[in-house]
Amino acid sequence: MSAPTDRPTSKTIASPGEAVDFGFQKVSPDEKTRRVGEVFKAVADRYDVMNDLMSFGTHRLMKRMTVEMSGVRAGDRVLDLAGGTGDLSLLFAPIVGPSGSVVLTDINASMMQVGRDRLIDEGVAGVDFVQASGDALPYPDNSFDCCVIAFGLRNFTDKAAALEDILRVLVPGGVLLVLEFSKAENPVIAGLYGAFQNLWAPAGRAIVGDGEPYKYLVESIAVHPSQEALKLMMSDAGFEQAEYHNLVGGVAAIHRGIAPQ
Repeated sequence: MSAPTDRPTSKTIASPGEAVDFGFQKVSPDEKTRRVGEVFKAVADRYDVMNDLMSFGTHRLMKRMTVEMSGVRAGDRVLDLAGGTGDLSLLFAPIVGPSGSVVLTDINASMMQVGRDRLIDEGVAGVDFVQASGDALPYPDNSFDCCVIAFGLRNFTDKAAALEDILRVLVPGGVLLVLEFSKAENPVIAGLYGAFQNLWAPAGRAIVGDGEPYKYLVESIAVHPSQEALKLMMSDAGFEQAEYHNLVGGVAAIHRGIAPQ
């Protein structure tokens, strides 16, 4: 089925010579893709342990809130984009049931392997795994009722192209939810959070054996668009009713947008 004519079908992919952010550095799009891949390959085995440590377990509550905001029901088709180790797929699979489907897509094979093993250990069936870039999705138009990205959008090489392609693969009325680190609005919370972030690289060296991925994590959060900027990017991509809900005073936020009918 072809996309409706009033929905974007072309993507504004960054040109090969255009520099993009890799933390505080400017690199080529290909270089960012390669280096982000190396970051997550390095941390895949201990990714969930570090997430629990860095968030005191609250990332799991945030992900449950994201699922609840999705409105997903039995029989729906869900795209868990940049799904990594499978937290959201694990939550969505029993909701959509055998009449629905969940597709976990990630560019990083190491992360997906951890997710695949985890879901098998949990006895969760019906989740498909596809290795693909988030800004060049290998799916037909109107393939999914919901797309969700949890703490992954800031790593995309071309966020604008990714949002356009997500809109393409959503059905009219389909929902996009983006859970991501954001900008704390209270100066006190921002200061405390900044001090806490300074501990991440040393913790990474102690637990994962490498602090550099967590240095990149801190930098990638700093250069990620603000709540209002990401909301505007979603609207520019063609999503309707774009909105966001701050969590922990804006340390993280859930953005939500609807594909036009």
